[in-house]
Amino acid sequence: MKTTTKKIKIIVEKTDTGFSGFCENYPIFTTGRTIPELIENALEAANLYFEDDNLKLTHDNLKFELDFKQFFQYYKVLNSKFLAEKIGMNPTLLSQYVQGHKKPSKKQTEKILYGIHQIGQELSEINLIYRH
Repeated sequence: MKTTTKKIKIIVEKTDTGFSGFCENYPIFTTGRTIPELIENALEAANLYFEDDNLKLTHDNLKFELDFKQFFQYYKVLNSKFLAEKIGMNPTLLSQYVQGHKKPSKKQTEKILYGIHQIGQELSEINLIYRH
């Protein structure tokens, strides 16, 4: 099997039992109780679909999209007020995006995503210690 640089966009939606994911360009559908489970199942489903083409996909080939409201409902640990302050955005405006009352522009979306990635990077570089 050969690897590919093909990018597959998976749209993620919250369901009563977890999450579902689907691709707009290929007949790839899957579910998972959690986001990590959905990601693993989506990779397996994509590899099954492209098996006849002799292609092997990795996590790098998949791009997951989740709307703001669902993102903040799942990642409750991320406080929208903290994020707004971190990226220099009005907290009320970000709250309206999170609640689905307003839709952010492409530029605002990129700013928010950049802030989320920054926080993720900071967290990934922290080592916690336990002292008795």
